[in-house]
Amino acid sequence: MRHRFFAEFLGTFILVFAGTGAIVVNEMTGGTITHVGIALTFGLVVAAMIYTFGDASGAHLNPAVSISFAISGRFPFADLPAYISAQMLGALAASGTLKLLFPSSRTLGMTLPSGSVPQSFVLEIILTAILMLTILSVSHGAKEKGITAAIAIGSIVGLEAMFAGPISGASMNPARSLGPALVSGNFQHIWLYPTATILGAAIAIPLFRLTRKNEPTQ
Repeated sequence: MRHRFFAEFLGTFILVFAGTGAIVVNEMTGGTITHVGIALTFGLVVAAMIYTFGDASGAHLNPAVSISFAISGRFPFADLPAYISAQMLGALAASGTLKLLFPSSRTLGMTLPSGSVPQSFVLEIILTAILMLTILSVSHGAKEKGITAAIAIGSIVGLEAMFAGPISGASMNPARSLGPALVSGNFQHIWLYPTATILGAAIAIPLFRLTRKNEPTQ
């Protein structure tokens, strides 16, 4: 378990450091990265982390993904505390590092709704359901690994960040939202993203099963 814990910690650290770091650098440099660049950063770093850590821990990098895998029967519930702890610690460490590098940043790339809270809540449910549906379709058991998973999952993250980021922040990941919020001390709407993303990931399970024909027993 120790190597899987460290893989989830390090993978989530890199994801949050690169993704929210792109947001912070974009703010600090007057928009040189652009919204499209931020979306691409999230998509590319997710794909890279699946290549890097897929064989070690499954590269969940996301508490909502781990919880959904457990509910679906692909992942033992007994391993959830270790995985979620590693993911949260990785996100907090990444946000803490960004705070040291960019002390003037007030939000550290945290997710905030630009419109109404209900609008972002529903949007995050749908976004995470689509992401988890993709993950369930291309993963092997509870492991996201290989070229298919990396390209498909990285692409859907980048796509959803591209079109939904300006409205809800396109979190799809409780650790990605909680890390910057806790380190920056911005607690407004802190409940929204963990609740919506975990609910969305859980909704993906029956949707996935509805699209698959039951295999006959041998």
